[in-house]
Amino acid sequence: MKTEHPITPPPELVQQWWDGTHGAFYEFQAVTTQAARWGADQELEACCEWLHAWTQDKHPGGIENLRAARRPKPPSLKEQALAALKSAPSPSWPNQMRMLTPQQHNLIRLVLEALPE
Repeated sequence: MKTEHPITPPPELVQQWWDGTHGAFYEFQAVTTQAARWGADQELEACCEWLHAWTQDKHPGGIENLRAARRPKPPSLKEQALAALKSAPSPSWPNQMRMLTPQQHNLIRLVLEALPE
């Protein structure tokens, strides 16, 4: 009798991933990346359930903190732009503007364009 590993995607999900590649073998990496992320998410949820049962709600916020630590949200465009400004090299003269890299300039332009009028 064969037993499945607890982190085995359902056949319907595998088919959905495959259909998303339109059968192109060169998109295999995209499918395997999705599968790895799905498996990691399943493991995280299992850990959260275990943590919930183990702590018996004695540590409020523990599960949310675990999720936030293991699946951090990418910084917003605003946060990225502020970080770019903060990290931009400053010229040696005190009253001159900071120098931006082309990537930093493009990021800040994107953020400014996204602001409402």
